[in-house]
Amino acid sequence: MSLLAVPFMVTATAYAQTAAPVAPTVYVSAPVVHGAAYTPAQVAKKCGIFETCATTKIGLGKGDFIVRLSALGVLPTDRTSKLWLNGSRIPGNVSTTNQVMPELTFEYFFTDNVSIDLIAASTRHEVAAHGTPYGKIDVGSAWVLPPTVTLAWHFRPHKRFNPYLGVGGTMMWFHNVSPAGGLVQKLNVGFTGGPSINAGFDYQVVGNWFLNVDVKHMFVRMHAWANDRDSGAFIKAHDSLDPVVVGMGIEYRF
Repeated sequence: MSLLAVPFMVTATAYAQTAAPVAPTVYVSAPVVHGAAYTPAQVAKKCGIFETCATTKIGLGKGDFIVRLSALGVLPTDRTSKLWLNGSRIPGNVSTTNQVMPELTFEYFFTDNVSIDLIAASTRHEVAAHGTPYGKIDVGSAWVLPPTVTLAWHFRPHKRFNPYLGVGGTMMWFHNVSPAGGLVQKLNVGFTGGPSINAGFDYQVVGNWFLNVDVKHMFVRMHAWANDRDSGAFIKAHDSLDPVVVGMGIEYRF
């Protein structure tokens, strides 16, 4: 073999090795949620209603619709009271019992930070007057329907823990009103309403399930009339109920 052929053969061999097609390297990134990587098999798996999966959105934000079921405590503060007997002011104050009932809430997020919610609940309360010229007077009982609409600002959208503050308004209808009997034979309670403020937080437990804790303070007055004007004991009462409403419940995002 000629010595001149050796460099040619070496060059040809190197060119053949360099020119050989090389399969491109493909990198597949598994989705990551809060530092946990999911395999393609896990991504393809259908996510259960009580599971947090790769497709589960973390936290709350724009477009979310929430339905919440809570245990609700209604605690009237009876801040101030006024009583009249046959048109004359008399000493005394009104007290209203506390109550615990279930509550249903619907909430929608207009933006990541702003939501509106409506609560639906009805509670039964006993009413009495104390320190009157007749001593303690059992006035009666009434059911209260206080729909409340609240606009809230959420401080940590798309986070598991998301505190908020809100302002809104409350309307109160009193129904199934029952006089106590004795001195009070008839009882009427008027419609009322007022502003409200609230604070609370949502915490994502698993999947689309959240824990909610909420405290509202409603500023409303109760106006009640006992008996007829010609009964000889016509009683009128104004009471600043101003209830504190405490709720804790579980909610689901749709």
